[in-house]
Amino acid sequence: QVQLVESGGGLVQRGGSLGLSCAASGTVASMGWYRQAPGKQRELVATISSSGRQNYGDSVKGRFSISRDNAKNTVYLQMNSLLPEDTAVYYCNAIKWVGSRLDTYWGQGTQVTVSS
Repeated sequence: QVQLVESGGGLVQRGGSLGLSCAASGTVASMGWYRQAPGKQRELVATISSSGRQNYGDSVKGRFSISRDNAKNTVYLQMNSLLPEDTAVYYCNAIKWVGSRLDTYWGQGTQVTVSS
């Protein structure tokens, strides 16, 4: 079992920046962030593999940056040029191989609110 502890988030004005971090309690493969706004489905924000390969959702490309520290089992999300439509609960995600099985873990979520 892997525990994910998120930090960061909060309230920021349009055009501002925020950072999120998420620490895993053990070694994992891919880590990333997803978000869910009220009345909408959860969507990909960004993921990063253990080798550093990054993947971004179309709506955040060029504005958000994901990174990770494998020694600390921690993933970071730097969010710049924030827009009101970025308002959502952001969930940390981690994937771990257990033998031939792929287990997925989620954090508790952290609120990001962008005011106009």
